[in-house]
Amino acid sequence: MDHTETERKFLVLDDSYKQAATGSRRMTQGYICRESGRTVRVRISDGQAWLTIKGASTDNGLSRYEWEKEIPADEAEQLMDLCHDGIIDKTRFFVPFGGHVFEVDEFHGDNEGLTIAEIELENETEPFSRPEWLGKEVTGDRRYYNSMLTQNPYSQW
Repeated sequence: MDHTETERKFLVLDDSYKQAATGSRRMTQGYICRESGRTVRVRISDGQAWLTIKGASTDNGLSRYEWEKEIPADEAEQLMDLCHDGIIDKTRFFVPFGGHVFEVDEFHGDNEGLTIAEIELENETEPFSRPEWLGKEVTGDRRYYNSMLTQNPYSQW
């Protein structure tokens, strides 16, 4: 099984994406490890939980190794106690457009005011359509990685 994740990230210009969203989920996540080149994340959402390990990104920031496993929510709550300071709190909207689904994250707490859209692609050259609400591309800009937002929140920029 290939565990390579290929995605692009963009800032969002306005909240018109909400009209097209087919659903949303509130999420909290923390990082057990957030070293350069590897992260270990615990995520909890709607009574479900996952442990995710990510490797180093390619030079352009488009692809990296990702392994994810669903775990019991009570165990995830315990693992949150092992996480570094700075918990991500966000609402994720699922927005279909042009044959893809954009995941639009609206951040809360220390990252309030930041909204980022991600699109997962089959490969780095796969074409996709851009909705009108999609703004500047920030793929590869480490400031926008969730693990970095726990250390340098958007409210402090």
